Amino acid sequence: MSQIVLSLQGVNISQNNQKVLSNVNLEVKKGEFIYLIGKTGSGKSSFMKTLYADLELHEGEGTVVDYDLKKIKQKDIPYLRRSLGIIFQDFKLLPDRTVYANLLFALRATGWSEKEAMDRKIEEVLNKVNMLAHINKMPHQLSGGEQQRIAIARALLNDPDLILADEPTGNLDPQTSSEVMDLLMQINENGRTIIMVTHDYALLLKYPAKTLKCDDGTIFEVVQRTT
Repeated sequence: MSQIVLSLQGVNISQNNQKVLSNVNLEVKKGEFIYLIGKTGSGKSSFMKTLYADLELHEGEGTVVDYDLKKIKQKDIPYLRRSLGIIFQDFKLLPDRTVYANLLFALRATGWSEKEAMDRKIEEVLNKVNMLAHINKMPHQLSGGEQQRIAIARALLNDPDLILADEPTGNLDPQTSSEVMDLLMQINENGRTIIMVTHDYALLLKYPAKTLKCDDGTIFEVVQRTT
């Protein structure tokens, strides 16, 4: 039986005391790739924030990589996030330090301390995204696609059970978007579970996968037509 990395049952998601999504029921198995689509304001970001405990879960039952979202204590949230890889649309690289220093900062922030182990890990993840040659560059010296590759490398540092990608191609041109998608699909084929928010429906056609839609206050699966 497949390992369940995410389970939501009867979940209501609220932001600023306003209900955004109601009665969300979802199970995500290890190794799945899932798109999350929907209009701006439909609840996609609130859904993602709930998964990494940026928004509290008050109604329903939810577990993410074996953490109970309803019962999780503040002191345990960093450990939950250590089990996740989070990729943002705007990269969120620290502009005042090199690629190496960005990844080193992320490792130290998640509890790593041994210099040799950190150096090995940084080299490993940069190799995975074909960016080792850029290890000493500053973010402003990199293209948007290269910066996103570094952000993906950062998401892989702690061998996450689940990667949450929030519009990872949103700031990229179509060619670069395809390159980033190829990389994410390769990571998925190597066993990583990925939930990806996107507005780019062309990607859904080129890289078909299970698709969920936020609409009218709920989440449901969309069956893609094959013609």
